[in-house]
Amino acid sequence: MAAGPAGRVFVDKQSPKAYHALVETAEATRAVAAEAGLDRRLVELVNLRVSQLNGCAYCLDVHTRAALRAGDSTQRLGVLAAWRDADLFTARERAALALAEATTRIADADAQEVAYATARATLTDDEISAVVWVAITMNAFNRVSIMSKHPVRPAG
Repeated sequence: MAAGPAGRVFVDKQSPKAYHALVETAEATRAVAAEAGLDRRLVELVNLRVSQLNGCAYCLDVHTRAALRAGDSTQRLGVLAAWRDADLFTARERAALALAEATTRIADADAQEVAYATARATLTDDEISAVVWVAITMNAFNRVSIMSKHPVRPAG
């Protein structure tokens, strides 16, 4: 059994075939995002916001480092949880973040309609599709890490 320190089964290690299929989905999603013209900073903002909503410490750690490598600022990442109240995000980023939240909080139909309307006014069809796929994929990875209790290791 592939168990972690919390006694949880690391489902990615226990069922590598399923995990590799998810990794292939992530690779395809990255390609779709790039083809749609979404830069890495925007993709990482979506990954981080979805991970914040889901409370996935492991993915927050991984994607904070990725966002910094992509050139985002610690200020923007620090206020991402309150992005609506910070004038640090472009209209395009705001539309993508709202759409990512609606994809994550799937039961809130009213928020979905508002987010989708904003996205339609701001993003192309390819960009909308890419943002939704990024959020879907991140949600799946969040669940793998949360259910496995993947540990966050000190940077060093």
